Amino acid sequence: MSHVQRFPSAAKAASTNPLKMSQPLGAALAYLGVDRCLPLFHGSQGCTAFGLVLLVRHFREAIPLQTTAMDQVSTILGGYENLEQALRTIVERNAPAMIGVATTGVTETKGEDMSGQYTLFRQRNPEMADTALVFANTPDFSGGFEEGFGKAVTAIVERLVEPSPATVKTQLNVLAGCHLSPGDVEELRDIIESFGLSPIFLPDLSLSMGGRQPADFTATSLGGVTVDQIRSMGASVATLVVGEHMRIAGAALELKTDVPSHFFSRLTGLEASDKLIRALAEISGRPVHPKLRRQRESLVDGMLDGHFFFSRKRIAVALEPDLLYAVTSFLADMGAKVVAAVSPTQTPVLEKLTATTVMVGDHSDVETLARDADLIVSNSHGRQGAARIGVPLHRMGLPMFDRLGAGLKVSVGYRGTRELMVEIGNLFLSREMDHDHHPAAPQDGHGNGHRDGQDCGGGSCGCSAV
Repeated sequence: MSHVQRFPSAAKAASTNPLKMSQPLGAALAYLGVDRCLPLFHGSQGCTAFGLVLLVRHFREAIPLQTTAMDQVSTILGGYENLEQALRTIVERNAPAMIGVATTGVTETKGEDMSGQYTLFRQRNPEMADTALVFANTPDFSGGFEEGFGKAVTAIVERLVEPSPATVKTQLNVLAGCHLSPGDVEELRDIIESFGLSPIFLPDLSLSMGGRQPADFTATSLGGVTVDQIRSMGASVATLVVGEHMRIAGAALELKTDVPSHFFSRLTGLEASDKLIRALAEISGRPVHPKLRRQRESLVDGMLDGHFFFSRKRIAVALEPDLLYAVTSFLADMGAKVVAAVSPTQTPVLEKLTATTVMVGDHSDVETLARDADLIVSNSHGRQGAARIGVPLHRMGLPMFDRLGAGLKVSVGYRGTRELMVEIGNLFLSREMDHDHHPAAPQDGHGNGHRDGQDCGGGSCGCSAV
């Protein structure tokens, strides 16, 4: 049973190593998954600069991100003039297919009427009717990264998706949550296409953030789902909604188009992957591809081999809520004990976590709770705390700026689950070898040795593996 714990504010006046990221940053990432889009922060230059640095360090790509550059005067008197000027300049100089606007704490504190400002801009600038505009209210003083991402996707759905009288039997929508890396999205594409279906991902970070080398500089996003594809989502046969923070967007899409939706709380793990494959087989009417059956067999065999190293291990996890749920559930499936699950924000998915302690906190809380743990799973900001208490760190989530290939990691489906299991299992195995523990497999050809990977105390149990 989980014990949900929240430290009172009197006990902790400030976050010393934050885990939380802001709503506007989440919205910007969602917009970056749309082809030829330019995200625009309606706020000060500093808000944009910090978000830009974080995304550049994680993806190691050029990140297009603009600002309305609000100052003290415009913040007090109203920022519409800044917004209109920024939109006009962007359209004239860069000709994007879409501009995604995300508010910040500056404009939200003032109480900007974004719906009214959208209507006013359209009335005053009819010559820019061909440029898609999406506005999302994303105050960075509340909620977090997932909420901002979900709000941006919902705004895209409500503004651009159109109902369709016809249905394309092979077209499938996928609302991909921010906890899915570009590598995850590409893996899902391969799985879905093996059933003869053509997926439309919203957003599609695999095409924009998966690594591209453009021939010329572009000031907008390069690759991703196109505006025309988004408008055609009403003709799809079904929608896959991945992640709790995408529920509202999924409901908005179903309400607007009557396209039935299938919700998946996670896609990591054997049972979760089975659920996805069954749904795709039902939607497509096709049998499961032999490649997927082989991947499933390989995962089952890997879990059998690896559970000796996961069993009874104590692990602390600090990630965004939906990724936190996916990882803690997988670790529980492998027989590990999650001693602490730390989330940056309070969301309904926390009630489903299997952990000794579930709390809303930061990396300093992880450092306190993980002192007797065997592993910490978190992003790169957790590295200092892990080093101080001498606990290994497995990096996941965003940001991951001290490792190459952060955006290419795969942890969904049979193949992704197997890769995650191998990566974490090898950390345990490596540490046992470093501590002169005996190998988990028999070594002398007579069945002697320990299958649970535990130290036998120098052969005192009578085994031959001395």
